[in-house]
Amino acid sequence: MKVIITFHQGTLRVAGASRGLIEEVCGGVPLVWDDRDDIWRCDAMWAQMLGRRLSDNHVGSVVWELSPEGQSIRIPDKRSVKLREDQVAAVDAFQTGGRCGLVIMPTGTGKTVVAIDLIVRAQCSVLVVVPVRDLMYQWHDKLREATGIDAGLIGDGIHRVSPISVTTYDSAAIHMPRIGDRFGMIVFDEVHHLPSTFRSDAARMSPAAFRLGLTATLPTDNERLRLLHQLVGPTLYQQSIAGAAGKTLAEYTVRRIAVRMNDDEAKRYRELSKTVQSFVREQRELEPTFRWEHVYKLSAAANDNPERALEATRATKAFRMKRQIEERAEGKMRLLEDLFRLHAGEQVIVFTGSNAMARDLSKRFLVPCLLSHCAKRERRLWLEGFSSGRFPVLIANRVLDEGVDLPEVKTAIVLGGMSSQRQAIQRLGRVLRRGQGDRLATLYEVVTEDTNEVNRSRNRRRNQVYRPGRQP
Repeated sequence: MKVIITFHQGTLRVAGASRGLIEEVCGGVPLVWDDRDDIWRCDAMWAQMLGRRLSDNHVGSVVWELSPEGQSIRIPDKRSVKLREDQVAAVDAFQTGGRCGLVIMPTGTGKTVVAIDLIVRAQCSVLVVVPVRDLMYQWHDKLREATGIDAGLIGDGIHRVSPISVTTYDSAAIHMPRIGDRFGMIVFDEVHHLPSTFRSDAARMSPAAFRLGLTATLPTDNERLRLLHQLVGPTLYQQSIAGAAGKTLAEYTVRRIAVRMNDDEAKRYRELSKTVQSFVREQRELEPTFRWEHVYKLSAAANDNPERALEATRATKAFRMKRQIEERAEGKMRLLEDLFRLHAGEQVIVFTGSNAMARDLSKRFLVPCLLSHCAKRERRLWLEGFSSGRFPVLIANRVLDEGVDLPEVKTAIVLGGMSSQRQAIQRLGRVLRRGQGDRLATLYEVVTEDTNEVNRSRNRRRNQVYRPGRQP
């Protein structure tokens, strides 16, 4: 019996194997019979397990017909950097842990340095997958600096596939059916973006033997975490911000400052709150299981129940206006002016909760704002200007929450955001790179009193990085 295994559209086609062989030998590999071609088929990610099953059971006549580009290549090492003790520990954990798994390290501790070291050690074709285009170009520059190789780019209108390539999650999921078997190693940066219905195809459709996932924050949802472990591998190394502070990261403090709404803002906020509360109360009388998330579905059902849809639309508008008052309270603007004066001569990052707020602050203080839809040239201009000190302040909504390398910034101001602890950790990590002089890093969290913003702040602060002793 000759078993032939080929890569096809992100799957493995197993030809020449009897049902008896599959049932006896390939336990744990989710092979299904495809009667269109009279072959067995499974997602390409199961390639290593399938190979082990066939080898352990001494199935000798097995032919793998994968792309030769997925084999070994020579990767030069032009680095001059020496890995720190914690980075060496992360490398060793991956190397001894089967070379498939997750490395969790805080922002600023050098996850990219660890990954490049592992890429050089692997000496095989590599695909690096990142969440946004800024990171794609950043990885491209770092790979060229470390290896001298001009890596391929797949995304942002570019499709240049090379033995070492960088792509975005969305582009990887789209193109993996055609290029999946061309890489022996796959690196998922900010790997918490991977476990979704669409993006997870980037891992499912790859037969890569080596799989590395990098992140500062693992998913808290058990199902997403389970899927992440299945797609990439177990957690092999984990380092916390608390453990790194004062060592590989700067010491830091988190200061929470509450501001009051003025009389007009408070009055308007109460009126809008009554509108939302009244709507929710009425809906729960009609449907006890009603939750606020259902309001958007009700708003869209204008043909079925136009009166209820109109009420839902009014409530949604009131809810959004409440958020605007929370985020744009005049007290925040006055406090921001004070903080700019306090940190005059220093570089400061300001995080907002919306693009509209970022644009408003940009116009008010005449400083650049970086948004997700900014063109490549504009982003590079703002980041380079901020790094050089030409711009003392950079305002962003979510685009700087993770991944993008920034200079030694020791002050960040959070004016709005989600209740996500992950976002809080990522934003804190923007100011924790340890530079010269061991300066203390400070994160200001500004909230509007007597609003839901206080509750969102409490949710963010449940993480250990906001432990006692880090706040005044």
